[in-house]
Amino acid sequence: MMRILAGILLMQVACIIAACSTFAPGNPGESVAGTWQAAPSTLYARAAHAVVSDGAVVYALGGTGVGGKPVLAVEAFDGTAWREVTQLPGAGLNAPAAALLDDEIYVIGGFNTVTNLPSDRVLVFDVRTRAWSEATPLPQPRGGHAAIVVDRRIHVIGGGNSQSTLADHDAYDPHTGHWTSLAPLPRSEGSPAGVAFDGKLYAIGGRSGPRDFGNVDVYEPATDTWHTGPPIEPRGTAGAVVYCGSIHVFGGESQADGTSLDEALRLASTGSWQVLPPLPTPRNFARAVVFRDSVLVIGGSPHPEPSHASKGSAVVERYAENCR
Repeated sequence: MMRILAGILLMQVACIIAACSTFAPGNPGESVAGTWQAAPSTLYARAAHAVVSDGAVVYALGGTGVGGKPVLAVEAFDGTAWREVTQLPGAGLNAPAAALLDDEIYVIGGFNTVTNLPSDRVLVFDVRTRAWSEATPLPQPRGGHAAIVVDRRIHVIGGGNSQSTLADHDAYDPHTGHWTSLAPLPRSEGSPAGVAFDGKLYAIGGRSGPRDFGNVDVYEPATDTWHTGPPIEPRGTAGAVVYCGSIHVFGGESQADGTSLDEALRLASTGSWQVLPPLPTPRNFARAVVFRDSVLVIGGSPHPEPSHASKGSAVVERYAENCR
Protein backbone atom coordinates (compact mmCIF):
# COMPACT_ATOMS: atom_id res chain seq x y z
CA MET A 1 0.00 0.00 0.00
CA MET A 2 2.82 2.41 0.89
CA ARG A 3 4.43 1.75 -2.52
CA ILE A 4 1.14 2.47 -4.30
CA LEU A 5 0.66 5.74 -2.41
CA ALA A 6 4.25 6.76 -3.14
CA GLY A 7 3.74 6.02 -6.81
CA ILE A 8 0.59 8.15 -6.93
CA LEU A 9 2.39 11.00 -5.15
CA LEU A 10 5.29 10.86 -7.64
CA MET A 11 2.83 10.96 -10.56
CA GLN A 12 1.11 14.02 -9.08
CA VAL A 13 4.44 15.81 -8.58
CA ALA A 14 5.51 14.98 -12.15
CA CYS A 15 2.23 16.33 -13.47
CA ILE A 16 2.71 19.63 -11.60
CA ILE A 17 6.27 19.99 -12.95
CA ALA A 18 5.16 19.27 -16.52
CA ALA A 19 2.09 21.54 -16.23
CA CYS A 20 -0.13 18.72 -17.46
CA SER A 21 -3.82 18.05 -17.12
CA THR A 22 -5.76 14.83 -17.54
CA PHE A 23 -9.42 14.43 -18.39
CA ALA A 24 -11.80 11.99 -19.97
CA PRO A 25 -12.82 13.22 -23.45
CA GLY A 26 -15.54 10.66 -24.02
CA ASN A 27 -14.49 7.03 -23.96
CA PRO A 28 -14.20 5.34 -20.56
CA GLY A 29 -10.58 5.00 -19.52
CA GLU A 30 -9.33 7.37 -22.23
CA SER A 31 -7.30 10.35 -21.03
CA VAL A 32 -5.38 13.17 -22.60
CA ALA A 33 -2.45 15.01 -21.04
CA GLY A 34 -1.27 18.33 -22.45
CA THR A 35 1.99 20.15 -21.89
CA TRP A 36 3.36 23.63 -22.63
CA GLN A 37 6.84 24.60 -23.74
CA ALA A 38 8.46 27.87 -24.72
CA ALA A 39 9.03 28.23 -28.47
CA PRO A 40 11.24 30.68 -30.40
CA SER A 41 9.96 34.25 -30.02
CA THR A 42 8.86 36.26 -33.03
CA LEU A 43 11.18 38.96 -34.32
CA TYR A 44 8.55 41.61 -33.65
CA ALA A 45 6.10 42.05 -30.78
CA ARG A 46 2.52 41.77 -32.04
CA ALA A 47 -1.08 42.01 -30.91
CA ALA A 48 -4.27 42.26 -32.97
CA HIS A 49 -2.41 40.40 -35.70
CA ALA A 50 -3.14 37.31 -37.82
CA VAL A 51 -1.42 33.94 -38.15
CA VAL A 52 -1.75 31.14 -40.72
CA SER A 53 0.13 27.94 -41.55
CA ASP A 54 0.44 25.64 -44.54
CA GLY A 55 1.78 22.85 -42.32
CA ALA A 56 5.40 23.52 -43.21
CA VAL A 57 5.67 27.21 -42.35
CA VAL A 58 3.81 29.57 -39.99
CA TYR A 59 3.23 33.20 -41.02
CA ALA A 60 2.55 36.16 -38.71
CA LEU A 61 1.08 39.29 -40.30
CA GLY A 62 -0.07 42.75 -39.26
CA GLY A 63 -0.98 43.98 -35.82
CA THR A 64 0.70 46.47 -33.52
CA GLY A 65 3.84 46.12 -31.46
CA VAL A 66 6.45 48.17 -29.63
CA GLY A 67 5.05 51.54 -28.66
CA GLY A 68 1.70 50.51 -30.12
CA LYS A 69 3.02 51.10 -33.65
CA PRO A 70 1.89 49.09 -36.70
CA VAL A 71 4.05 46.10 -37.61
CA LEU A 72 4.67 45.94 -41.36
CA ALA A 73 7.08 43.00 -41.35
CA VAL A 74 5.65 39.61 -42.30
CA GLU A 75 7.45 36.80 -40.49
CA ALA A 76 7.75 33.10 -41.31
CA PHE A 77 8.63 30.26 -38.91
CA ASP A 78 10.01 26.97 -40.24
CA GLY A 79 10.16 25.16 -36.92
CA THR A 80 13.60 26.49 -36.04
CA ALA A 81 13.60 30.28 -36.30
CA TRP A 82 11.52 33.24 -37.42
CA ARG A 83 12.63 35.32 -40.41
CA GLU A 84 11.22 38.34 -42.18
CA VAL A 85 10.00 37.40 -45.66
CA THR A 86 8.14 40.49 -46.89
CA GLN A 87 6.38 43.66 -45.80
CA LEU A 88 2.64 44.21 -45.59
CA PRO A 89 1.55 46.69 -48.30
CA GLY A 90 0.29 50.02 -47.02
CA ALA A 91 0.76 51.78 -43.71
CA GLY A 92 -0.32 48.89 -41.49
CA LEU A 93 -3.39 47.01 -40.24
CA ASN A 94 -4.62 46.03 -36.81
CA ALA A 95 -7.18 43.26 -36.25
CA PRO A 96 -7.22 41.93 -39.83
CA ALA A 97 -8.19 38.32 -40.52
CA ALA A 98 -6.15 35.93 -42.64
CA ALA A 99 -6.72 32.62 -44.41
CA LEU A 100 -4.43 30.42 -46.48
CA LEU A 101 -5.72 28.58 -49.53
CA ASP A 102 -3.74 27.08 -52.44
CA ASP A 103 -0.41 28.66 -51.43
CA GLU A 104 -1.97 32.10 -51.14
CA ILE A 105 -2.48 34.06 -47.93
CA TYR A 106 -5.56 36.31 -47.95
CA VAL A 107 -5.23 39.25 -45.54
CA ILE A 108 -8.79 40.48 -45.18
CA GLY A 109 -9.90 43.86 -43.88
CA GLY A 110 -8.65 45.18 -40.56
CA PHE A 111 -8.46 48.66 -39.08
CA ASN A 112 -6.11 51.09 -40.81
CA THR A 113 -2.88 51.61 -38.84
CA VAL A 114 -3.93 52.27 -35.21
CA THR A 115 -7.32 53.86 -35.91
CA ASN A 116 -10.86 52.52 -35.69
CA LEU A 117 -11.34 53.16 -39.43
CA PRO A 118 -11.89 49.78 -41.12
CA SER A 119 -10.57 48.65 -44.49
CA ASP A 120 -12.31 46.64 -47.20
CA ARG A 121 -9.07 45.62 -48.93
CA VAL A 122 -8.19 41.96 -49.48
CA LEU A 123 -4.43 41.60 -49.88
CA VAL A 124 -3.09 38.37 -51.35
CA PHE A 125 0.44 37.06 -50.76
CA ASP A 126 1.70 34.19 -52.93
CA VAL A 127 4.03 32.16 -50.69
CA ARG A 128 5.80 30.69 -53.75
CA THR A 129 6.59 33.88 -55.66
CA ARG A 130 6.60 36.23 -52.62
CA ALA A 131 4.45 38.64 -54.67
CA TRP A 132 1.48 40.70 -53.42
CA SER A 133 -1.75 41.33 -55.30
CA GLU A 134 -5.30 42.34 -54.40
CA ALA A 135 -8.54 40.38 -54.59
CA THR A 136 -12.14 41.60 -54.71
CA PRO A 137 -12.74 43.95 -51.76
CA LEU A 138 -15.03 43.03 -48.88
CA PRO A 139 -18.71 43.95 -49.39
CA GLN A 140 -18.16 46.53 -46.64
CA PRO A 141 -15.14 47.51 -44.50
CA ARG A 142 -14.57 45.71 -41.21
CA GLY A 143 -11.96 44.82 -38.64
CA GLY A 144 -11.84 42.47 -35.67
CA HIS A 145 -13.55 39.67 -37.61
CA ALA A 146 -12.69 36.01 -38.16
CA ALA A 147 -11.92 34.24 -41.45
CA ILE A 148 -12.43 30.48 -41.82
CA VAL A 149 -12.03 28.21 -44.86
CA VAL A 150 -14.98 25.86 -45.37
CA ASP A 151 -15.41 23.90 -48.62
CA ARG A 152 -12.74 26.02 -50.36
CA ARG A 153 -14.53 29.29 -49.62
CA ILE A 154 -13.33 31.87 -47.10
CA HIS A 155 -16.10 32.71 -44.64
CA VAL A 156 -15.79 36.08 -42.87
CA ILE A 157 -17.89 36.55 -39.74
CA GLY A 158 -18.50 39.35 -37.26
CA GLY A 159 -16.13 42.24 -36.61
CA GLY A 160 -16.97 45.90 -36.59
CA ASN A 161 -16.78 49.20 -38.40
CA SER A 162 -16.20 52.67 -36.97
CA GLN A 163 -19.78 52.81 -35.57
CA SER A 164 -20.78 49.35 -34.38
CA THR A 165 -20.10 45.65 -34.25
CA LEU A 166 -21.45 43.47 -37.07
CA ALA A 167 -23.34 40.22 -37.49
CA ASP A 168 -22.42 40.05 -41.18
CA HIS A 169 -21.39 36.73 -42.69
CA ASP A 170 -19.88 36.76 -46.17
CA ALA A 171 -18.08 34.05 -48.13
CA TYR A 172 -15.41 34.60 -50.80
CA ASP A 173 -14.81 32.17 -53.64
CA PRO A 174 -11.24 32.62 -54.92
CA HIS A 175 -12.12 30.73 -58.10
CA THR A 176 -14.79 33.25 -59.18
CA GLY A 177 -13.62 36.27 -57.21
CA HIS A 178 -17.16 36.81 -55.88
CA TRP A 179 -18.45 37.49 -52.37
CA THR A 180 -21.76 35.95 -51.27
CA SER A 181 -23.86 37.18 -48.36
CA LEU A 182 -24.92 34.33 -46.07
CA ALA A 183 -26.99 33.90 -42.91
CA PRO A 184 -25.71 36.44 -40.35
CA LEU A 185 -24.48 35.57 -36.91
CA PRO A 186 -27.25 35.36 -34.27
CA ARG A 187 -25.85 38.60 -32.76
CA SER A 188 -23.45 41.37 -33.69
CA GLU A 189 -20.00 40.63 -32.28
CA GLY A 190 -16.40 41.59 -32.74
CA SER A 191 -13.32 39.48 -32.06
CA PRO A 192 -14.94 36.03 -32.23
CA ALA A 193 -12.76 32.95 -32.60
CA GLY A 194 -13.64 30.75 -35.55
CA VAL A 195 -12.81 27.25 -36.79
CA ALA A 196 -14.05 24.75 -39.35
CA PHE A 197 -14.86 21.39 -37.79
CA ASP A 198 -16.69 18.39 -39.24
CA GLY A 199 -17.82 20.44 -42.25
CA LYS A 200 -19.32 23.17 -40.05
CA LEU A 201 -18.22 26.64 -39.00
CA TYR A 202 -17.93 27.40 -35.27
CA ALA A 203 -18.06 30.99 -33.99
CA ILE A 204 -16.79 31.07 -30.41
CA GLY A 205 -17.19 33.96 -27.98
CA GLY A 206 -16.77 37.56 -29.08
CA ARG A 207 -17.72 40.97 -27.73
CA SER A 208 -19.65 44.16 -28.39
CA GLY A 209 -18.78 47.35 -26.55
CA PRO A 210 -18.08 46.42 -22.90
CA ARG A 211 -19.94 43.08 -23.18
CA ASP A 212 -18.26 39.71 -23.72
CA PHE A 213 -20.11 36.69 -25.07
CA GLY A 214 -19.80 33.02 -24.19
CA ASN A 215 -22.01 31.80 -27.02
CA VAL A 216 -20.82 29.11 -29.41
CA ASP A 217 -22.75 29.26 -32.68
CA VAL A 218 -22.52 26.55 -35.33
CA TYR A 219 -23.14 27.24 -39.02
CA GLU A 220 -24.45 24.53 -41.36
CA PRO A 221 -23.36 25.31 -44.94
CA ALA A 222 -25.88 22.89 -46.45
CA THR A 223 -28.86 24.79 -45.01
CA ASP A 224 -27.32 28.25 -44.49
CA THR A 225 -28.47 28.21 -40.87
CA TRP A 226 -26.98 28.66 -37.41
CA HIS A 227 -27.69 26.63 -34.31
CA THR A 228 -26.46 26.79 -30.73
CA GLY A 229 -23.41 24.87 -29.53
CA PRO A 230 -21.98 24.31 -26.03
CA PRO A 231 -21.28 27.74 -24.42
CA ILE A 232 -18.07 28.80 -22.71
CA GLU A 233 -17.28 31.51 -20.17
CA PRO A 234 -17.60 34.91 -21.92
CA ARG A 235 -14.49 36.18 -23.73
CA GLY A 236 -13.27 37.95 -26.83
CA THR A 237 -10.00 37.87 -28.80
CA ALA A 238 -9.39 34.18 -28.01
CA GLY A 239 -7.55 31.84 -30.35
CA ALA A 240 -9.09 28.61 -31.63
CA VAL A 241 -7.88 25.63 -33.65
CA VAL A 242 -8.87 22.06 -34.44
CA TYR A 243 -6.19 19.79 -32.98
CA CYS A 244 -6.16 16.11 -32.09
CA GLY A 245 -9.65 15.84 -33.57
CA SER A 246 -11.17 18.43 -31.23
CA ILE A 247 -11.74 22.18 -31.02
CA HIS A 248 -9.29 23.93 -28.70
CA VAL A 249 -9.64 27.51 -27.41
CA PHE A 250 -6.78 29.54 -25.93
CA GLY A 251 -6.63 32.76 -23.92
CA GLY A 252 -8.56 35.89 -24.83
CA GLU A 253 -9.82 38.75 -22.70
CA SER A 254 -12.49 39.28 -20.07
CA GLN A 255 -13.61 42.90 -20.20
CA ALA A 256 -15.74 42.36 -17.09
CA ASP A 257 -12.66 41.41 -15.07
CA GLY A 258 -10.23 43.61 -16.98
CA THR A 259 -7.86 40.68 -17.49
CA SER A 260 -6.09 38.74 -20.19
CA LEU A 261 -6.96 35.05 -19.83
CA ASP A 262 -4.68 32.05 -19.41
CA GLU A 263 -7.45 29.51 -19.95
CA ALA A 264 -7.14 26.67 -22.42
CA LEU A 265 -10.21 24.58 -23.22
CA ARG A 266 -11.03 21.54 -25.33
CA LEU A 267 -14.43 20.50 -26.66
CA ALA A 268 -14.76 16.84 -25.75
CA SER A 269 -16.73 14.28 -27.72
CA THR A 270 -19.30 14.38 -24.91
CA GLY A 271 -20.16 17.97 -25.95
CA SER A 272 -18.68 19.57 -22.84
CA TRP A 273 -15.68 21.88 -22.52
CA GLN A 274 -12.73 20.38 -20.67
CA VAL A 275 -10.12 22.45 -18.87
CA LEU A 276 -6.53 22.07 -20.12
CA PRO A 277 -3.28 23.25 -18.56
CA PRO A 278 -3.35 27.06 -18.66
CA LEU A 279 -1.27 29.22 -20.94
CA PRO A 280 2.03 30.00 -19.21
CA THR A 281 1.59 33.61 -20.38
CA PRO A 282 -2.00 34.96 -20.26
CA ARG A 283 -2.81 36.82 -23.48
CA ASN A 284 -5.57 38.59 -25.32
CA PHE A 285 -5.40 38.42 -29.11
CA ALA A 286 -4.02 34.93 -28.47
CA ARG A 287 -3.50 33.88 -32.07
CA ALA A 288 -3.27 30.09 -32.31
CA VAL A 289 -2.29 27.83 -35.20
CA VAL A 290 -1.66 24.11 -35.62
CA PHE A 291 1.91 23.47 -36.66
CA ARG A 292 3.09 19.92 -37.27
CA ASP A 293 2.20 17.95 -34.12
CA SER A 294 1.41 20.83 -31.78
CA VAL A 295 -0.33 24.19 -31.38
CA LEU A 296 1.58 27.47 -31.35
CA VAL A 297 0.06 30.44 -29.53
CA ILE A 298 1.80 33.44 -31.06
CA GLY A 299 2.05 36.98 -29.70
CA GLY A 300 -0.82 38.83 -28.11
CA SER A 301 -0.93 41.20 -25.19
CA PRO A 302 -0.54 40.11 -21.56
CA HIS A 303 -2.28 43.31 -20.44
CA PRO A 304 -5.70 44.41 -21.76
CA GLU A 305 -5.66 47.73 -23.60
CA PRO A 306 -8.80 49.52 -24.81
CA SER A 307 -7.12 51.25 -27.76
CA HIS A 308 -6.32 50.07 -31.30
CA ALA A 309 -2.60 50.38 -30.51
CA SER A 310 -1.81 47.45 -28.23
CA LYS A 311 1.89 47.00 -27.45
CA GLY A 312 1.73 43.25 -28.00
CA SER A 313 4.44 40.71 -27.22
CA ALA A 314 6.85 38.39 -29.01
CA VAL A 315 5.98 35.40 -26.80
CA VAL A 316 5.38 32.06 -28.55
CA GLU A 317 4.33 29.00 -26.56
CA ARG A 318 3.82 25.46 -27.82
CA TYR A 319 1.03 23.18 -26.59
CA ALA A 320 1.09 19.45 -27.29
CA GLU A 321 -1.10 16.45 -26.55
CA ASN A 322 -0.61 12.78 -27.22
CA CYS A 323 -3.17 12.49 -30.04
CA ARG A 324 -4.68 9.02 -30.16
